[in-house]
Amino acid sequence: MKRKHHELRAWQEAISLVKDIYKITASFPKDEIYALTSQMRRAAVSIPSNIAEGATRTGDKEFLQFLSISRGSLSELETQLIIAKELAYMQTLDDIMPKVDNLFGLLGGLIKSLRIRISK
Repeated sequence: MKRKHHELRAWQEAISLVKDIYKITASFPKDEIYALTSQMRRAAVSIPSNIAEGATRTGDKEFLQFLSISRGSLSELETQLIIAKELAYMQTLDDIMPKVDNLFGLLGGLIKSLRIRISK
């Protein structure tokens, strides 16, 4: 069954990002399994989860709140990616950061659209 959030490009891209993060963190040192690996995976999963939860709420204000949480999780993930690069767990951020930037843009567009709709 298709849900409302399945149609949102931001949700679709967030699901793709989750898969990328799981692949990236699979190569991290095993002593990071309960630290950075776990934090990155939780932050990544939080992004589409909050989009989905917000989309099923009854009002635009609630959806806006969940999109803000989703964007916060994306910021957290971005920081963790930089940390992973600084710790040399990743060679480069060149493949993943454009996806992060794209999702920031999609979330920003949704947030702006909802704010306009709410203010009318």
